[in-house]
Amino acid sequence: MMENLLLADLTADLTQPIRMQRLVGALRAHFRCGAVALLQLEGDHLRPMAVDGVVPDALGRSFAVALHPRLAAILAHSGPIVFPHDSTLPDPYDGLIDSHVGEPLPVHDCMGTRLEVEGRTWGVLTLDALAVGTFDAAAQLELQRLKSAVEATVRVTRLEAALRALRRIRSDMPGSESLPASGAGDILGESEPITRLLHELAVVADSELPVLLLGETGVGKELFAHRLHQQSRRSQKPLVHVNCAALPDSLAESELFGHARGAFSGATGERPGRFEAADGGTVFLDEVGELPLSTQAKLLRTLQNGEIQRLGSDRPRRVDVRVIAATNRNLQQLVRDGTFRADLYHRLSVYPIPIPPLRERGDDVLVLAGNFLELNRARLGLRSLRLSPGAQDALRRYRWPGNVRELEHVISRAALRAVSHGVGRHEIVTLDTPWLDLDGIEPAADCKGSAAAGRPEQGPATMFNGTLRDAMDACQRQCIEQALAMQDGNWARAARQLGVDSSNLHKLARRLGIKPTRGR
Repeated sequence: MMENLLLADLTADLTQPIRMQRLVGALRAHFRCGAVALLQLEGDHLRPMAVDGVVPDALGRSFAVALHPRLAAILAHSGPIVFPHDSTLPDPYDGLIDSHVGEPLPVHDCMGTRLEVEGRTWGVLTLDALAVGTFDAAAQLELQRLKSAVEATVRVTRLEAALRALRRIRSDMPGSESLPASGAGDILGESEPITRLLHELAVVADSELPVLLLGETGVGKELFAHRLHQQSRRSQKPLVHVNCAALPDSLAESELFGHARGAFSGATGERPGRFEAADGGTVFLDEVGELPLSTQAKLLRTLQNGEIQRLGSDRPRRVDVRVIAATNRNLQQLVRDGTFRADLYHRLSVYPIPIPPLRERGDDVLVLAGNFLELNRARLGLRSLRLSPGAQDALRRYRWPGNVRELEHVISRAALRAVSHGVGRHEIVTLDTPWLDLDGIEPAADCKGSAAAGRPEQGPATMFNGTLRDAMDACQRQCIEQALAMQDGNWARAARQLGVDSSNLHKLARRLGIKPTRGR
């Protein structure tokens, strides 16, 4: 019985993502439908928390209620509501159902219900069925009967997540009683590296320690700095962002600490600096490694005793400011080179936090891509915007030197190209690999694939004398040649067997010296 399954899960020790995923999976099996989604209301948007039967990048999308009349109608009703197969209201999952990727949904039924937790609207539950008549009167009654159990699962999951966070903070920082605000910052992803990072941020946010965020260009250091501030005791006070790389050497001191009248030509009056503006709150020093040495000495004084001195003034001023710094440079190397003060480095790096690059975050790239796809869909007024399976694979395999910022630009550029090439705004726009224009993508071919397909497997008995690149080339060459042999020289079918885009297969084959005959 469905209730027994939900009750069993409630008594099990499960994390929030796993519990939510098991919930939608069980509901999909129970109603024998094509897709189920659980969406949480955040302001005027609904964000998917768990999906089953919907493409993975849906977890990164955010659906504006005003732009999706079906979702708005579900929120407006207290009980289950059904959209019949001939409903004229657009479906928010058009082109996103696993069994019809990139295609308009065929005639189908939809059903949904509003979910309430502790007397407030929490979100919605939606169900899609490709068979007309699936959501009949009996199905609506069944959903109404199970609604309380679903709401109980959501409520227990929220409470357990809060308790886990509180236990972590108390174990890591004895005596701490405050619980960080949930949902602070728009940080997407469920990979192990990002989960560990968010836990670490929650622990250090409640302290007054300086934090040094380390990471490559484009990983989102500013976003994580905002998260730290929002989860801290200073969250109701200002967060002042300073881009140190944009400060001219001659003005850096004045910008940070202010100046007195007559301090320099053009200083016609007193002017407070960024530290005074942030009094009681937080200063975020982005690209701190770019600060001139003379300004570094003044910053060290502020960190040591909480004092600043306006340029041209003899009177020190007290400020109560927490410092979060960020850099994509190796500060230890800068110290060795003499361009960064060692004492300032040690002050700033009381609690260094490395931010993982996108290439180490697994399928988070698809979740983030989903967010950018939905933003561009709304911006361009498209019916639906999604990725082809080949494009998803390309995103997973790309190295992302520019990280999340580069991903955002890639998706935005691809969407604009699609529209500029005459794609209709009322069509389902599917972005394939060539639209992404990613250089250096090579198939992650698996030499064992030929054995699984019935070809004799080449054992590892022979030692390979050469570089790692030579070994990889040999492995890829063997896999491509075997796939072509199995498909009678048909490059398109060989590409599908290897799970790569056909054009990329031809490029790789040319580099490996395989004659790129197109065959059939």
